Amino acid sequence: MKKITIFLLGCLLVAGVPGCKKALTEEPHSILTPEFFRTTQGFKKGLDAAYAGTRMLWGTQNLFTMTVVGTDEFFTGKDGNNDINKYNSNYNTSNGTVAAIWKECYTNINTCNGIIENAPVVTGIDELTKGRMVAEAKFLRANLYFLLLQFWGDVTLNKSFQTEAITSATRSPLAEVYDFIIADLNEAIATPGLYAGPKTAGVRPGQANKAASQHVLAKVYLARAGSAAKKSTDYTNAYTTAMEVINTSGLSLLPDFAQVYAEGNEGSNEVLWTVQHTPNLAYNGPNNSGGADNVLNHMWVPQYELQPGMQRDVFYGRPYIRCVPTPWLTGTAFAERVNDTRYQKTFQTVWYSNNAASIPLWTAPLPPGAPANAVVGQPKYKVGDTAIYMPGVEVSNAKIAASRYLLIPPRNYTISLSPYMQKYNDTKRADLNYPSIRPVIVYRLAETYLIAAEAAFMGGSSPADALKNLNVVRRRAAFPNANTQSMEVNSIPGLDFILDERSRELCGEQLRWLDLVRTNKLESRLKLYNEEAKGNVKPFHNLRPIPQSQIDATTTGPRYPQNPGWF
Repeated sequence: MKKITIFLLGCLLVAGVPGCKKALTEEPHSILTPEFFRTTQGFKKGLDAAYAGTRMLWGTQNLFTMTVVGTDEFFTGKDGNNDINKYNSNYNTSNGTVAAIWKECYTNINTCNGIIENAPVVTGIDELTKGRMVAEAKFLRANLYFLLLQFWGDVTLNKSFQTEAITSATRSPLAEVYDFIIADLNEAIATPGLYAGPKTAGVRPGQANKAASQHVLAKVYLARAGSAAKKSTDYTNAYTTAMEVINTSGLSLLPDFAQVYAEGNEGSNEVLWTVQHTPNLAYNGPNNSGGADNVLNHMWVPQYELQPGMQRDVFYGRPYIRCVPTPWLTGTAFAERVNDTRYQKTFQTVWYSNNAASIPLWTAPLPPGAPANAVVGQPKYKVGDTAIYMPGVEVSNAKIAASRYLLIPPRNYTISLSPYMQKYNDTKRADLNYPSIRPVIVYRLAETYLIAAEAAFMGGSSPADALKNLNVVRRRAAFPNANTQSMEVNSIPGLDFILDERSRELCGEQLRWLDLVRTNKLESRLKLYNEEAKGNVKPFHNLRPIPQSQIDATTTGPRYPQNPGWF
């Protein structure tokens, strides 16, 4: 039997055992082959492998880099890269991050193709179950093509299972790829055996379901509506599909925004779909920054350990400092903090001392305004007391000097130390250097409401419907304030207002670059809000470069086309 070679790039070395009843788990076992797919066991293992492939995207540093940094929300931290984030001359067709995402998408599309193509000849599985498994593969394939399309535009559309290397390839038009994605999702949604939602009896965490498929379909319609492939019905379809999720999924927003990303709450009543990560480190890796590792817990952590009274620990995390929030995000998007509680629930701004050996002492002379009990030569505080505090507002130099702890106002934020986006904290790891084993929330209901709001605002329904859905999300942001109406707005002044609201609700959730490109706002908003990128970003940056490895591997027929502006 031949081993599979996937779309010009490498070979696929994945397989798995059927998932347990409590979670979707995968165990590397063998090389998938056409013959193996056609067996009952191989068909099941193939679907497990398709799910395992999602770990190579959601949770990895590569997809994080492609979606989070280099936007109006986040720019490069001390240990970030000097290319893709900044749109400078170092960002080119040989970029490894871009190539990795391209490869993973096509590798896992081929696994899904193997499931879908071989299903008719598989025996030993009842038709309802087999139909559900095919629907799940179509859901996964649609997600992968949607990523490809959003990053690269016209892409190669592989519809069949490939068993050997191909040396020629063409790019399918954007409209054709959109139609293929929509067909996959509609067929999945119409499948009788597909679980209705993530709370349906028998569904496992991370398993594809109808509600998640409808959510993705609404996103696809919304994205196509703003593209060159747009159809007149797209905004209406995006709105009605999102409302179908809202009205029929059985899900609801959690009362408190802080609980959405609470550790252990990844299967809450707000979550539509997650990507599962395994605690068995042998199936992750190959290290703590690549492969299938969920490293989202590391990406935002600042250098707190270099400050007085602090040292590295599991609770506060390992600083990778790949990015820091832009002044616009912390100072403007989250400017309202009286009624809107999301700022303090999104960012960590306080660190408590965990290192007695480095607690600072009061020195002579005591600064004006020092606490009444300050004594020269005595520690300023003890372990467990505040060591670092970022109040989020400006304070005087005199107040900073008189403070017991390190007081950091916005003017003193640095690329090493600033408010920390804490949605992906994992304080229960066995070792400081371990990646997270938390599931990655990919889709949740709050975004569904925002999709409905945007689609309605753009003409898919009435302005009243747009406002109603937007205000559902905003009212929740007031919790625990009793007066939730304080967060309501009476009108939506423009698309930028909806993008601002998406930042307050969804910042850091691996969506922002895609949102800015989808709304044709990447260049304009980076020029306004991202100092390091504003002088470099150009219109052609709305598409990622086709990886040079792909172009070089196309050795038969016409040269593989590069995106405009990339050389």
